[in-house]
Amino acid sequence: MGAKPSLTRIGATLRAAALAYPDAREEFPWGESAFKVKGKVFLFFGADAKELGLSVKIPRSAMAALMMPFAFPTPYNLGKSGWVSAKFGARDKVPVELLLSWIDESYREIAPKTLVATLSPVEQRSRKR
Repeated sequence: MGAKPSLTRIGATLRAAALAYPDAREEFPWGESAFKVKGKVFLFFGADAKELGLSVKIPRSAMAALMMPFAFPTPYNLGKSGWVSAKFGARDKVPVELLLSWIDESYREIAPKTLVATLSPVEQRSRKR
């Protein structure tokens, strides 16, 4: 069994996945990474050696997500709209595949339907890494 990947390495994987979506862009309002499609945020994100955090709009998965110990409703009343946040420390096991699925759901929730139509169905989609 290999060493656990660092938070910065996991962060790079999640960042690359977010940028792989059609018309996805990374911007830095408020000094944090925000991934947008057509001007609308689908992922707030930050990662360094000590902490990884993200917020996504996942209304279909929110109830199940909020049962996990690392997840909580996104502040600023965004939680009421299906936004969920998650935080991990350097010693935590990060469920990368789950977070990738949340990013996918969030993109599909926020992106215009014409862009979503260009994507493969979730269960058949292979992610580029």
